[in-house]
Amino acid sequence: MTTSPAESSAPSFAVPEPGRSSRLPEALRRRLHPDPTVRRLAGITLVNTVGNGLSLSVAVLFFTRVLGLSAAQLGFGMTAAGLCGVVASVPAGRAADRWGARRVLVALVSAEAVGIAGYVLVHSYPAFVLLACAVSAVDRGSSAARNALYAEVLPADRRVAGRAHLRVVTNIGICLGTGLGAIALQLDTRAVYLSAILADAVSYVAVAFLLHRLPVVAAASVAASVAAESRDRAGTPGASGTEGDSGAAARSGTANPSDPVDKGVKPGRRGNPALRDGPFLAVTALCSVLGLQFAVLEVGVPLWILQQTDAPRITVAGSLVVNTLMVIALQVRATRGTEERTAAARACRRAGLLLAASCLVLALAHGLPGILAAVVVLAGIALQSLAEVMGQAGGWALSYDLAGERGHGAYQGVFNAGTAAALMAGPALVSTAVIGFGPAGWAVLGAVLAAAGLAMGPAVRWAGRRDARLPAA
Repeated sequence: MTTSPAESSAPSFAVPEPGRSSRLPEALRRRLHPDPTVRRLAGITLVNTVGNGLSLSVAVLFFTRVLGLSAAQLGFGMTAAGLCGVVASVPAGRAADRWGARRVLVALVSAEAVGIAGYVLVHSYPAFVLLACAVSAVDRGSSAARNALYAEVLPADRRVAGRAHLRVVTNIGICLGTGLGAIALQLDTRAVYLSAILADAVSYVAVAFLLHRLPVVAAASVAASVAAESRDRAGTPGASGTEGDSGAAARSGTANPSDPVDKGVKPGRRGNPALRDGPFLAVTALCSVLGLQFAVLEVGVPLWILQQTDAPRITVAGSLVVNTLMVIALQVRATRGTEERTAAARACRRAGLLLAASCLVLALAHGLPGILAAVVVLAGIALQSLAEVMGQAGGWALSYDLAGERGHGAYQGVFNAGTAAALMAGPALVSTAVIGFGPAGWAVLGAVLAAAGLAMGPAVRWAGRRDARLPAA
């Protein structure tokens, strides 16, 4: 059972038709995204993440108590599955370019539904490992295809803001699913655990159906419809534009003829252009390092609280609550101004510095009295959460911007592989190389995160110099 970090509406219940918006209460209207495509994607995301939150809540107990796995067996199986996820991201992205992101995504999500349902039939450890690897592979592959789909259906200047909105919905859905999972944990029966796993599988079936019905509209058409709807909501006439063709293309998300298909690649060479794009690979690697923050939150902080501080155990739950609420409140706001690549690089730099500060603050909790230690830990989590929303906004923007307007599947596949690698290696790295060395471990990790943030600017300037040398079409 793996969560899709991607942000994935049911036209019948979650997406109001544009002409019916005025019938909704004003408070609800203000909370709906103005882009009808984002509203549809938000509904899909909510269905998916409620199922994910439910299954994640019961996964460990299901695997250990229902399937009878030991902690060591579970750990090995999840590590092997994580490696399969890293490997699957790149070919899935290329498949999205070749056959269409929506078609590939529907196929992968459908396969994931079958795989998750298959857990209830597992009766041996080898079967568990094979199934976990298959589920992880299609999950990470679907993440790459999903991110490519966003590039197809959202205008370039609204992709990052759209993903931020979907990430907020993701956090809400996980919270709702976790609440349902808490009920399942309280009932604590084999039948309830099996039902929770099957409910997650059903959510993937629903997502596949809704994605199949999602209209893939050209980004330029999306931009025009959103602008028209925004004018209708505001009650103001549209301004006449005097932009040049290149500016219009950049804002509409349509391909610019001067955008090279393979940036910096010699003509005649075939293969994945992202794997031969030095600046993009550098940015991907740096974003992967910054992605260690998730292992800090999910593994490092709980272990630190329980093993190395006198903070009350409830601080573990409190840290997750603080992070979730801050992401919901700040993620959309953090994307403002990051559409331009130098601004996105600055956001990543600030994220790295904030993560370093967070590590130092967390280290200070060592040796403090219980309540004071809890306050210090939560302050560190607040800094980490600010860094998270900034780093995610900057990373999304750069992953799309450096790819141009072609080959998004290939580029998102490689970028997603970097993210998957961080998610796989992060828990072991944080639990051994950081927690095991106490405050000194936190200081070293903070220095690594700060260095990754500071290096983002030079990597982006490298991409600018590369682009300047490319001949115009």
